[in-house]
Amino acid sequence: MSLPANISVSFDFSQGATFGFNGFIIGDAKNGVIGTSQFAASAVPEPVVDLSSVTRSIKISRGRNIMRDTYEAGNCTVRVLDPNSYFNPQNTSSPYFGYLTPLRKIRVAATTATAQEFLFSGYVDTYKYYYPTGQEIGYVDIVCSDAFRLFQMANVSTISGATAGQTTGTRVTKILDQVAFPTTMRIVDTGSTTVQADPGTARSSLAAIKAAEFAEQGAFFMRPDGQAEFKDRADVVNSLVPAPIEFNQTGGIPYSDLKYAFDDKLIINQANMTRIGGTTQTAVNVDSSAKYFPHGTTVTDMIPQTDAQVLDIAKIYVATRAETTIRIDAMTVDLLDPAVPTDTIIGLDYFDNVKITNIQPDGSTIVKTLQVQGLAWDITPNSMKCTVTTLEPIVEGFIVGSTTSGIIGTSILGY
Repeated sequence: MSLPANISVSFDFSQGATFGFNGFIIGDAKNGVIGTSQFAASAVPEPVVDLSSVTRSIKISRGRNIMRDTYEAGNCTVRVLDPNSYFNPQNTSSPYFGYLTPLRKIRVAATTATAQEFLFSGYVDTYKYYYPTGQEIGYVDIVCSDAFRLFQMANVSTISGATAGQTTGTRVTKILDQVAFPTTMRIVDTGSTTVQADPGTARSSLAAIKAAEFAEQGAFFMRPDGQAEFKDRADVVNSLVPAPIEFNQTGGIPYSDLKYAFDDKLIINQANMTRIGGTTQTAVNVDSSAKYFPHGTTVTDMIPQTDAQVLDIAKIYVATRAETTIRIDAMTVDLLDPAVPTDTIIGLDYFDNVKITNIQPDGSTIVKTLQVQGLAWDITPNSMKCTVTTLEPIVEGFIVGSTTSGIIGTSILGY
């Protein structure tokens, strides 16, 4: 059975974080722009290898940890057959000899007649070798992580140019500059919150970025094409505007293995938050505390410039999380089902809106409009499935004209 999209796996043995060709091509619209495109080195470039023909399975997991309330590193495992021991780093006859090291680059792409989308772009953590008894051909699992791992490994103390009064977007840019993450691989919003001068403490660059992300109540994550993206609060709220993609059993996109939850584990109705050098700011939702008992959180060492900003953060954080309803945590979509639009599913990413309708055995329905906040791919030569993690909005605001976020007296007013 053929897959509904052509799956390709490319292995780039070059150094550095940048994916794709770095050289200048005369006449090329992308790589031939004077003043923008890069000139290649005079040395012969490291090879970029197509592993598609020897790939036997691909597992990808990207998403937001709902309990930790943060985005985590995306992971990918590509299993390739190795009949000629090309992945033996001591095999001098291998075309990869001398190039096989950790942190080389891998991309997984899905291509149809009308669309091409990256499903993962990352860096090799480890090569795991297997030689099963009774089999003549061994295989290698190439285990990869996205650039979150690079940020976690890169420690920082003083951030150059990280002065007081900057917006969160500028602060994120300064941190990415500090660790020399390529400017061509960033999408950074301006940000609405101003921050203090960098505290100058030793921590990972990822922790420094996460501090700016929380101060903004925005989102910082890695896209499947390998770019780092920072969405400010306004961008996150405005992501609720587009019409949702409909999934249901009777007319929308079909799904299976729906995972429901109805509990109190995501409730926050009391928050104590303190910035560096400030006093504790407290927000409490009295009705939620009475209904569900207190569910509190404490955040310290925040970097907003004023206590008033911290209080606003505490208020919106509690307002977004004070109530609970039945959740749909995940669903699985089988792309071999002819009723599933392949282009739509391979193009799904964080903050896409989805409306999921489920008909219960008695004919009643559960309907939820949520946002995509995680994607897990399981691909073999004979199967292609995607498990979609869905969540309520991570921060809410009033949207004029919206039937879900623009209801006076019900919808949350942002700041």
